[in-house]
Amino acid sequence: MAQEKKFVVEVEKAKEATGGRPSVGPVYRNVLAKDGFRPPAAGIESCWDVFRVSVEKYPRNKMLGERGIVNGKAGGYVWLTYEDVYDIVSKVGASIRSCGVKQGARCGIYGANCVKWVVSMQACNAHGLYCVPLYDTLGAGAVEYIICHAEISITFVEETKIPEVSNHLHITQNDRSREFWEFVFFASCSFVNVDINFILQKGILNLLMSSFCYEALVSFGKVTAEQKKAAENFGLALYSWDQFLQLGKNEHFDLPTKKKTDICTIMYTSGTTGDPKGVMITHESILSIISAQNHSLESMNDQFSETDVFFSYLPLAHIFDRVIEEVFISTGASIGFWRGDIKLLIEDLRELKPTVFCAVPRVLDRIYSGLVEKTSSAGFVKNALFNLAYSYKLRNMNKGYKHAEAAPIFDKIIFSKVKEGLGGNVRLILSGAAPLATYVETFLRVVSCAHVLQGYGLTETCAGSFVSKPDELAMIGTVGPPLPNVDVCLESVPEMGYDALSSTPCGEICIQGNVLFSGYYKREDLTREVLVDGWFHTGDIGEWQPDGSMKIIDRRKNIFKLSQGEYVSVENLENIYSRVSGIDSIWIYGNSYESFLVAVVNPNEQFLVRWAEENGVTANFSTLCENPKAKAFILEELTKTGKEKKLKGFELIKGVHLDPIPFDMDRDLLTPTFKKKRDKFLKYYQNVIDSLYKRVKEAI
Repeated sequence: MAQEKKFVVEVEKAKEATGGRPSVGPVYRNVLAKDGFRPPAAGIESCWDVFRVSVEKYPRNKMLGERGIVNGKAGGYVWLTYEDVYDIVSKVGASIRSCGVKQGARCGIYGANCVKWVVSMQACNAHGLYCVPLYDTLGAGAVEYIICHAEISITFVEETKIPEVSNHLHITQNDRSREFWEFVFFASCSFVNVDINFILQKGILNLLMSSFCYEALVSFGKVTAEQKKAAENFGLALYSWDQFLQLGKNEHFDLPTKKKTDICTIMYTSGTTGDPKGVMITHESILSIISAQNHSLESMNDQFSETDVFFSYLPLAHIFDRVIEEVFISTGASIGFWRGDIKLLIEDLRELKPTVFCAVPRVLDRIYSGLVEKTSSAGFVKNALFNLAYSYKLRNMNKGYKHAEAAPIFDKIIFSKVKEGLGGNVRLILSGAAPLATYVETFLRVVSCAHVLQGYGLTETCAGSFVSKPDELAMIGTVGPPLPNVDVCLESVPEMGYDALSSTPCGEICIQGNVLFSGYYKREDLTREVLVDGWFHTGDIGEWQPDGSMKIIDRRKNIFKLSQGEYVSVENLENIYSRVSGIDSIWIYGNSYESFLVAVVNPNEQFLVRWAEENGVTANFSTLCENPKAKAFILEELTKTGKEKKLKGFELIKGVHLDPIPFDMDRDLLTPTFKKKRDKFLKYYQNVIDSLYKRVKEAI
């Protein structure tokens, strides 16, 4: 009988509940780190050192690439070498310093992934600036809040963001003699045109000069004499990107000394009901991830190398892509950027031919659906052959065969077409940000001819804390074991029935290690809520599996992610939708496998009956609740309220069930203080929820 695999080792015993604190399960770490965590490479103290060393090792390697534009059409990828990028970074850094910006200042970056995003980031790394990414899904109000809260001194921003940013910058000048704002406007791609006249005509300079102590405006486009003169009338120097690079040309600035514990980036997350929280991430956190992934890959006789090619399309403003790109930079690999259009993503991917493809579940769901549809419509013979090959390979993989050895002939004649669809060179697909459906993961592990791994982590843990292992089908549906740079334990949550000391240990996932964030910027109160005795409380409920992998089964707080990675604060939404006069109560549901929300509503009887009379619908209240027109009417009222309150698209309810019976304690749906027992709601309405999702999807 084969010995059961165990990927973790216990390093600390469990603790019983005491002093009002819940019980805590044993502390585990990856078996690779049983004797301690591997430190970063010698001489590497910061993310700047990572880049600098790679420039020394791989000066001629292709580093950053974008598709060139020939006669208005996208051509092949045009590359900058590590040496090229270093030269540009040096110029940008010198220009920044020539403006008076010093170590420790906050630098904003607002735009789609592109060469200039990474150049700006590396300039921050070089001169000890805190990189503060901004991104659209936070909402314009949140962008304004972050700019003010972080006290950003200089911002690099894509031209297309100029109207949005400038219309929402109402920041108070605190120190006019010292503080100023400087916007470096750059295009995400070479085919984006600059319209400086728009900036001047719309009075944006007026707003900038009235709100800030501006000294310069830098555009990526050409600047005419008339435009320069118009800017000078506002007392503002106007530069193109190329001109900006010349500002520090004749000046020399020594790079400041940087320590591992210095802040590298402040990433704002919208994971709670209030204002965005600035997650302070040190160089040490990112270096810890790089070291851990190298250690993990080595144990599988694999490694990332200078021959790897990475496809950059997930937002660099999120920790997932930021960390992954740092990893590839450390190996001298190449990073190619998409054009920023989701409709062209597959076209860009096929042109780049990456070896590693990172994705969120929603992207992989689309790939899965497209493959299934294409196979189903291929005709009886081809469909039957595909199903035969799929069953044969999956059966062999379940027997313990590695994916490359399970069905090599079928890989060559059938599944190779799937691989070609992803460019032909993909050897690793990594899913993160939300749970990947087990049927999608299984399918892709069989047909993609690549390792398909699922990871788990938060911004506060610098992305990856757990990653599943290749060729371990038992890990499907889990996020795998911890990476060899963290300690992990489960803390019991008695009020939800989760016991970390049970035979099937369940509880809140708590993480400790150098990878953790330093705290929330200017919010020590919020930091103390989640960092207790050095342990970060994730808010996610996990269940240890026998092999040491982790399965995410619930969320402690009523905040969850949808499949596209967006956070939803369900209580906040319920409070907003409860203002609809036609309803008495509402329960909203969503999960990380779906991209939209559904709801169960207790409609107001008088309101609904009156609507029925006005619309010629004859029925009693209970029957009305089953009427499709009544459901559509209530859904319309909810949508109207959501839009009035300026909710984001993913916060709008897409399907509704009307229950004439009020939510009550008799069905164990409410506590004595009338708080919703959400786990009981889900259990009671599970069939309703399944039906709602099915109906909405069929209507799309």
